[in-house]
Amino acid sequence: MLASFSRSTFWSMFVGALLLLAGLMAIVLPPIAGIAASIFFGWLLLIGGVAHLVYAWSERGTGAVLWQILIGVVYVIAALYMLVLPVAGLVTLTLVLAFYVAVSGIFELAVFARLRRLRGTVWFLVDGLVSLLLGGLIFFHWPWSSLWFVGTLVGISLLLSGIARITVPLSLRLRPTV
Repeated sequence: MLASFSRSTFWSMFVGALLLLAGLMAIVLPPIAGIAASIFFGWLLLIGGVAHLVYAWSERGTGAVLWQILIGVVYVIAALYMLVLPVAGLVTLTLVLAFYVAVSGIFELAVFARLRRLRGTVWFLVDGLVSLLLGGLIFFHWPWSSLWFVGTLVGISLLLSGIARITVPLSLRLRPTV
């Protein structure tokens, strides 16, 4: 993997710069990035729904076929909801992510409680508390938090990916040869 980074330094840094720029734009314009993410997830759900419907015909037994058709129909309905009403889809997506963040925080606190005697586990405590705080903020301000949460999350992810794509090749260039 290191050889791949050192051979493609220019392209890695170019892609990193594009990701950095896209991340900054998403952070500056989170509603637009959130709606784009909602549409993207809508397409993913539609593809998944069609895949379930196609797969249903290869199943054996009425129960298995009906189950796959039911799952496929639910996916397609959710997809159409997100594609036809992307802002409403964004509001729903924010609520789902808020539940995820809050439950994740609870699990991180449980891990901390279980492993608290080990070194470094304070980060589980920090992660759990920050996740609960963030989840609470999203719930408390929902549905208005939908306008910034998903877009900001996507922006931060793109920004960090861009930084990683730029810093790794640079660190390889600056690494002393032995």
